Amino acid sequence: MFGLISVLIIIVCVLLVMVVLVQNSKGGGLSASFGGSNQVMGVRRTTDFLEKATWTLASILLALSILASWAIEKPTETKSRLEQQIESPADFDQSMPSIPAGLPDDEESE
Repeated sequence: MFGLISVLIIIVCVLLVMVVLVQNSKGGGLSASFGGSNQVMGVRRTTDFLEKATWTLASILLALSILASWAIEKPTETKSRLEQQIESPADFDQSMPSIPAGLPDDEESE
């Protein structure tokens, strides 16, 4: 699923780059080459079409990106050794050193 979405994202990106490169920021581009007013798609219609195509492709790219982030396989939850030790503490009676029951008398040490 993720592979299919990735291929679609690449296709949309290539189309978006092509549409943006056809446009010219100063009003030229594809619309400037159709200078005649008797054209079926006049200058204004070409500009509107390119703008709508840009916004549509950008929206599709956004939707595919969100869908791809949802479709990525999540790794199985593995707990670190520290988390495992916190959740299951060791038996303290066996792991802790034993303390002598009584202290030696002070009289014996002198």
